[in-house]
Amino acid sequence: MDVFFGTILLLPIGYAPPGWSLCDGRKIQISDYSALFALLGTKFGGDGKSNFAIPDLRGKEPAPNMAYYIAMVGTWPSRD
Repeated sequence: MDVFFGTILLLPIGYAPPGWSLCDGRKIQISDYSALFALLGTKFGGDGKSNFAIPDLRGKEPAPNMAYYIAMVGTWPSRD
């Protein structure tokens, strides 16, 4: 299944699947994920020069033992 960069899923697992990251607000190097940076920018933090942050959705889960994950790799979303 192909996913778009930046897709966020709520999953009932305690680990990030390959190509995904826990939505924990961590800062990420732009040089490592430039396509994701192009979508998110500094909306969730970071300096916009060398790093940016992914959303922090910890504590927003609707039930215990669930977590939000963001796709770090994937397909570029079309505007069509």
